[in-house]
Amino acid sequence: ENGRSEMRGFVARGVWLAGAAVLVASCGSGSVAAVSNSGSTSTEAVHLGTATVGGSTEQVLTNAQGFTLYHLTADGPSNPTCTGACAVTWPPVVVSSGQPTASSTLPQGLTAVTGANGRQVEYGGHPLYHYSGDLAPGQATGEGVLGEWFVVTPSLAGASGATVSPSAAGGGY
Repeated sequence: ENGRSEMRGFVARGVWLAGAAVLVASCGSGSVAAVSNSGSTSTEAVHLGTATVGGSTEQVLTNAQGFTLYHLTADGPSNPTCTGACAVTWPPVVVSSGQPTASSTLPQGLTAVTGANGRQVEYGGHPLYHYSGDLAPGQATGEGVLGEWFVVTPSLAGASGATVSPSAAGGGY
């Protein structure tokens, strides 16, 4: 009986440790997934896809997994302002090396700027981000957050049709 009790305690500790390891790994994989989904291992960082924006289907820029990409109106060209804690909620789209490319021809150019977020991809001068609140491809739940975060369309026009331009103002998170 005493041997069985020790064995149950050992198994219980093992199960608890395995569960803790899974929890830690899943927390870490959320961060890793955000980095992996951002294209950090490939220079083909941008794809065309669709997302539901304000109740209608819009053509938007996405990552390889189909997650919607966003821009922050407070960012200026080559000047991403969402770093640190902000970049946890809005992970930047980064590439490890080379010129970022798209899976389709786009009207604006892709570049990469090196800064606090690494080599962050820009589209038409707008640094690109994911939104941690989007849990599945085709979602655009970050659209309009704080009145400063918007989906990136090929024409850089918002869902309202207004063309956006980079701003040198700060904030957004």
